[in-house]
Amino acid sequence: MSDSIASISLSHVVLPLQNPVSDAKVLTGRQKPLSEVVLLFAEVTTADGVEGMGFSYSKRAGGPSQYAHLKEIAQVAIGQDPSDTAKVYDSLLWAGASVGRSGVATQAIAALDVALHDLKARRAGLPLAKLLGAYRDSCRVYNTSGGFLQASVEEIREKADASLASGIGGIKIKVGQPDWRTDLERVAAVREHLGEVPLMVDANQQWDRARARRMCRELEAYDLVWIEEPLDAWDATGHADLSRTFDTPIATGEMLTSVPEHMALLEAGYRGIVQPDAPRIGGITPFLRFATLAAHAGLALAPHYAMEIHLHLAAAYPTEPWVEHFEWLDPLFEERIDISDGRMWLPERPGLGFTLSEQMRALTVETARFGASAT
Repeated sequence: MSDSIASISLSHVVLPLQNPVSDAKVLTGRQKPLSEVVLLFAEVTTADGVEGMGFSYSKRAGGPSQYAHLKEIAQVAIGQDPSDTAKVYDSLLWAGASVGRSGVATQAIAALDVALHDLKARRAGLPLAKLLGAYRDSCRVYNTSGGFLQASVEEIREKADASLASGIGGIKIKVGQPDWRTDLERVAAVREHLGEVPLMVDANQQWDRARARRMCRELEAYDLVWIEEPLDAWDATGHADLSRTFDTPIATGEMLTSVPEHMALLEAGYRGIVQPDAPRIGGITPFLRFATLAAHAGLALAPHYAMEIHLHLAAAYPTEPWVEHFEWLDPLFEERIDISDGRMWLPERPGLGFTLSEQMRALTVETARFGASAT
């Protein structure tokens, strides 16, 4: 017999970072340093008492909008069968159809969609990756949080050493300095320090096509795992051209907020590494839709951020992926992910494998509840 969604609780959470960080978008004056992450949590309970938890997030702007949008449409999920994730997803899209099917609209829905997938796996008594059908019990892991542009080369070296000592297998650093020669000096210094450790760089969309081609050519010498977002995230043609020109793989996709936006890469002939972000693309439901198409095209996968979700999705991808390590969200959860031997290991706990912490509750600035016992 089918179950039904009895209640939904939403939480708007503001998580300060201990130290603000800067990437190339800050150096070009397009954004301010990142000082906090704003999250939208959805907690679902069914009539049978099964629970699920999911989240979405924003950086620099959009958090209050995500919360407001899901607060406006969440009621339509009450009474629906939580197993019908695609049906629930579409009903939420139609409830907010006037604001479209990408951007804030889908990022808001993502929190509830993730919660429903977590719920299904918890009810089955399985980690989410096992419910989806895992190819592996661990994934290669790299760290990004120590490689931002406000850090000196010496600081990056120290943080990289600490990451490697903790069991992480690769290091990513930011590039996109106003003077491109500074980028090359920093990459050369970090490569020399790391030796053969896998190294990635991320330009955060700050090069034009001419500069990107020159930089990709110069960076070929450093045996990089990939060069990330050398161009504007929506320049599918430009990224596709770079991916077919250089030996070093090109990676992109983290900023895209719908399956059609990701499909533009494939339609342009992209041959690089795709980096969908489940909270940004709209949740696990659309993430899996695009992942199937990407796998069919033979593309490698390296999901962006949100390792608590993406570890499971990466483990269920056919070819060996990378998962990005950020410790920023640790205060929000009671559990930690096991990392060793350069790999991130699936938790044996059901669902995503996380419970919300008291600190998450303390950082909550606004809540809303729908369904049973709503106030």
